[in-house]
Amino acid sequence: MTIRRAMQHDIRGINRLLHQVEDVHQKGRPDLFKPGAKKYTDEELSVLIDDDTRPIFVCVNEQDDVLGYAFCILEDHSPEHVLTDILSLYIDDLCVEENQRGKHIGSQIYEYVTRYAKEAGCYNITLNVWECNPGAKRFYEALGLTPYKTCMEKIL
Repeated sequence: MTIRRAMQHDIRGINRLLHQVEDVHQKGRPDLFKPGAKKYTDEELSVLIDDDTRPIFVCVNEQDDVLGYAFCILEDHSPEHVLTDILSLYIDDLCVEENQRGKHIGSQIYEYVTRYAKEAGCYNITLNVWECNPGAKRFYEALGLTPYKTCMEKIL
């Protein structure tokens, strides 16, 4: 397995995983997520792949099939008035192919992203996890992540 920056030819594999993520969210929160949808169009993915401020990393096998990904966003907090002048790496989405889970691919992707963040001079790594996805929450906790802030809701 190899972890690298995503390339244009990875879009098909990334799309497959985007649908898997959407399915988990749609089953967990059908009041919020549309069935059969995905987070990005192919055009949006194409632009993101070339955006150095929003790196996408993929884990591929020997046949160059996408087994997992991490969508990231570099967030510069220096122009903000309240937060200290830090650079954060936000993991917008991390997914491993359903039939490849349990093989430590996700933790390898996370470690790769961590090295990238350190080399980029980031102070921290942040992410959100949906409460309807307890498996993901346990995964991130096992990697040593702790709550950063809590988003709450009241459905009206």
